[in-house]
Amino acid sequence: MMNLSRPSHSILLILFFMLAINSTSALTKYNVLNFGAKPNGKTDSTKAFLMAWKAACASADSTIIYVPKGRYLLGSMAFQGGCKSPQIIFRIDGTLVAPQDYRVLGKSTDWLSFEGVNGVSILGGALDAKGPSLWACKASHSNCPSGATTLSFTNSKNIRIRSLLSLNSQMFHIVINGCENVNVQGVRIIAAGNSPNTDGIHVQLSKNVNIIKCSIKTGDDCISVGPGTKNLWVEQVTCGPGHGISIGSLAKDLKEEGVQNITMKKTIFLGTQNGLRIKSWARPSTGFVQGVRFMDSLMVNVQNPIVIDQNYCPHNLNCPNQVSGIKIKDIIYEGI
Repeated sequence: MMNLSRPSHSILLILFFMLAINSTSALTKYNVLNFGAKPNGKTDSTKAFLMAWKAACASADSTIIYVPKGRYLLGSMAFQGGCKSPQIIFRIDGTLVAPQDYRVLGKSTDWLSFEGVNGVSILGGALDAKGPSLWACKASHSNCPSGATTLSFTNSKNIRIRSLLSLNSQMFHIVINGCENVNVQGVRIIAAGNSPNTDGIHVQLSKNVNIIKCSIKTGDDCISVGPGTKNLWVEQVTCGPGHGISIGSLAKDLKEEGVQNITMKKTIFLGTQNGLRIKSWARPSTGFVQGVRFMDSLMVNVQNPIVIDQNYCPHNLNCPNQVSGIKIKDIIYEGI
């Protein structure tokens, strides 16, 4: 019988982050204003933020990059790892604002990206990606860029995102890719119900990820779970509007890692297109879904509460029309 208690890795991960929060008073602080950032929402502060990161990254001490109240205009930024500092905390009391012209970010993959980092935290603040103008472009079927993910972590460890507000992403709001030991808690995500491809939190090729006490309103998946996701715990998450929580889509490729040991607990769905969904394309694949627990979910005005779709093909365009190779087993629905 499947063990329905919270796994030990989740408990240890939460304790680790609680201890880290309580020790921030001893950290070396880098204020972005001291590097030339302007909190007026008009002056480009990209260089100042990158300089603050460079200084914190090079320090042998645990550090805080502090963002005071105000609005900070930022272009696309990549925060690279290989840091000497064992812990870097972004403490944000202000709002980070994307350029008004969607084309500035639209051709970038990400707006704010972290790659190869260890022990990075983002605490508080708001990210305003100014997505509606790009959504309008796409709705008009004009020649538009794909758009940028607001916040991404790639090949990183020991990450926490807490009490963050993400507004109007051009594409996905938060992406966790190739990461280990990630804690997302108290995050609010807001985008219009008709905004395209604005997934709330996407997890793939990652293990030991917790998503707890979050509110997600989007035009696409509330949480999407991609190939190679292991030991994912989702609890007390409210979704809607949007497409609900999805495992997949899977079988995009022939060789694909499986999804296993997933728990979705105490979730609420309000007016979503779907509730709890597993979806795969109808083509051969080495992928699989195994050991998934959907428990204690409340659904209000949900079109499709429970979905397992192995013939996924949105809009019925260029469908593979084969047989899905994704093997699905050991799935529990309880208290829905």
